[in-house]
Amino acid sequence: MAIENPDREEIGKILKKARRIAVVGLSNNPARTSYMVSEAMQNAGYEIIPVNPNIDEALGVKAVPSLKDVEGHIDIVDIFRRPEHLAGLAKEFEEVDADVFWAQLGVRDQEVFQYLKEKGYTVIMDRCIKVEHAMTK
Repeated sequence: MAIENPDREEIGKILKKARRIAVVGLSNNPARTSYMVSEAMQNAGYEIIPVNPNIDEALGVKAVPSLKDVEGHIDIVDIFRRPEHLAGLAKEFEEVDADVFWAQLGVRDQEVFQYLKEKGYTVIMDRCIKVEHAMTK
């Protein structure tokens, strides 16, 4: 099974329904891509939850060390980590109340994609959430 993301229309529906985005690997450095993308999504009205054990807060929100530490439902888990971390994050994703596993532009893992799809999850890989949001307005 090749990585086949939902089409633009479906991604648009996902983004219109979503309100809470847990951002794994969100940096508190404004020069980092994860910060800029998350800030844009926060400014668009999404609740951003920083998931990074190495920072205290980002974008004015207290960071949590792992997905398991996020309280409440997560609509999208947006991942800014290298591909070798996706397998472990997929296991953690399964343990939390989340709808969509989203790996940012340049981040993909065929086995993780197939594993999560076979379990019935919505998976998006190698796509920038900020770009997709801008294209679905």
